[in-house]
Amino acid sequence: MATTTIRQGDFPMTLVNVFSVEPSNQEKLVQLLNNAAEKTMRQQPGFVSANIHKSLDGTRVVKYAQWATKGDFEASLRSPEARAHMRAVDAIAKAERHLYVVCAVHVAT
Repeated sequence: MATTTIRQGDFPMTLVNVFSVEPSNQEKLVQLLNNAAEKTMRQQPGFVSANIHKSLDGTRVVKYAQWATKGDFEASLRSPEARAHMRAVDAIAKAERHLYVVCAVHVAT
């Protein structure tokens, strides 16, 4: 089974994308993001992983994705296939996306 590895440093780059959505569209948004990850993003150069989380109140969806480099992420935004998926997402949700590097990781002992 594949897993996402979170470790301190600037590899991989981390995309945190917070989507605001009407509760009636939360499940549709989750499906759109899952479909985009499975059918398009996984094939993009530099893609590492994507994890999708939904808030219990139905108003947010968070996508935590990893890319090998900032350039790989930026290139994915120019991909016609990825852009088509994003248009469908943008039609039902407002996205706030930012790239991050991991500064610290804490785990239970």
